[in-house]
Amino acid sequence: MSTSGYFGPGLFRFLKDLKLHNERAWFQANKQRYQADVQVPFLRLIADLAPALKKVGGGFTADPSPNGGSMMRIYRDIRFSKDKSPYKTYAAAHFGHTKGKAGAAPADYLHAEPGNSVIGGGIWQPEPKALKKMRDKIAGDPKGWGRTITGGALGSTCRMAGESLKRPPAGYDPAHPFIDDIKRKDFAISTPLTDQEITGDDFLDLVLQRLRATAPFVQFLSNAVGLA
Repeated sequence: MSTSGYFGPGLFRFLKDLKLHNERAWFQANKQRYQADVQVPFLRLIADLAPALKKVGGGFTADPSPNGGSMMRIYRDIRFSKDKSPYKTYAAAHFGHTKGKAGAAPADYLHAEPGNSVIGGGIWQPEPKALKKMRDKIAGDPKGWGRTITGGALGSTCRMAGESLKRPPAGYDPAHPFIDDIKRKDFAISTPLTDQEITGDDFLDLVLQRLRATAPFVQFLSNAVGLA
């Protein structure tokens, strides 16, 4: 696929400056920078990703709408947080499943942050019903799960992320060969992206390559929760 770059050095310069000046007055004074260096190129990336993501399969969609689409809001929800900083110091997108909802279905995601960017997929903080279905799937299909987590993606730079229980959950065999995975509270994998990769000319190709690599893992989870 022929691609051109999306992000310039202004992306990370803005996010670094925002981290130092995380306040409404500064953001309003620099909102044009945010739109030009972060929002507009990110939405263009999502628009170009949409048709290619359908070909990757799995039922995930990329929506370039500026409001309510795949790109996550820069504004933080501070209602229940001790940290009252109003803005996120990263840019991110969430590519959800067409037939699922957050917490009950896997999704792909992209997170751009200076020195801490990642791309991956899975279910973060799944709902109890979805969590049990995934644990049951692993318990009942250890060979399938084994193939999934020893494939190319997890065997290279991808790593499992999230929290785990200290003890096996009730109803599962403590001697199960994948009991450590059954103990997981989050089922997500991610692989790092360098700042140079994100600002490179072939970033779209790289995104698709990484999402294809995570597809077997995400598909296993989709099957577990009943999404073909």
